[in-house]
Amino acid sequence: MKKSKEKSYDLIILCDVGTGLAAAMYAARLGLKTLILGHSYGTELPVGGIITTTHIVENYPGFTKISGPELAKKIEEHTLSYNLVSIKNEHASRIKKKKGFFIVKTEKEEYKTKTILFATGTKWRKLDESIRGSREFENKGISYCALCDAPLFRGKTVAVIGGSDSAVKDALLLTEYAKKVYIIYRGNEIHPEPINLQRVKANKKIEVINNSNVTEIKGDGFVKSIILNSKKELKVEGVFVAIGNIPLSDLAKSIGVKLNSDKEIKINHMTSETNISGAFAAGDVTDKPFKQLITGVADGCTAAYSAYEYITKKKA
Repeated sequence: MKKSKEKSYDLIILCDVGTGLAAAMYAARLGLKTLILGHSYGTELPVGGIITTTHIVENYPGFTKISGPELAKKIEEHTLSYNLVSIKNEHASRIKKKKGFFIVKTEKEEYKTKTILFATGTKWRKLDESIRGSREFENKGISYCALCDAPLFRGKTVAVIGGSDSAVKDALLLTEYAKKVYIIYRGNEIHPEPINLQRVKANKKIEVINNSNVTEIKGDGFVKSIILNSKKELKVEGVFVAIGNIPLSDLAKSIGVKLNSDKEIKINHMTSETNISGAFAAGDVTDKPFKQLITGVADGCTAAYSAYEYITKKKA
């Protein structure tokens, strides 16, 4: 009978970016041999996760203003300065718990770990298929990443669907390229951070249309207009969607980790523990109500410390 060839670690982190990288840095400081698997578990996202699609970050301590990609790179460089951390760009496809360990299988290898951290983040919520043209015009005028695609719409008229802070930040970014930006929101009022609301009100390129839904996206090979539920037609050449995110929690669920009705991983908000011993979660994939990079980083560090305590107590 062949002996197992699993590579062993103290902590394996399934990582979307900042949350998991910060956890790995903290784990290394605690002496834990740590492996990060993959950067992004949402296939539509660029490597690095959602923070890399953020144009400007102004609410992360130590940086008055920095781009999302720059911040992600700095966190990664800091993490990799610890030799107990390694990163493999592999996607975990299966996890099982066996004799007090977790066995994580990827497309290339099988790994063994004492503890595991789910920091898989989220993926973009797509437009409902009932909206005519919502699939036909993906990548033909419909975009889920303003930072990625804004330069393609220089001098054009575009629409942003959504009313969150993320939607508003997308609209503000788009004004650097587009000549006109509509914000289409189903509710009574958009709800960004106050400073971004002030920026929207001061920006003459932006027009907010509340209490409205897009019912159809029309075009001829490429987006030409959108139809609202009021029957009003707006001539636009781009549609940017910012209607929220879906937690990437299926792997956690597969080993019995409890989720809430929104598919978020339920955790102890003090320790980042899940209901499965040795399994932790942090960041946007969890049921923490306030989701920002800084809160995810904090919870990732907490999870690393909880993993350290878990391992230490098992040794005692």
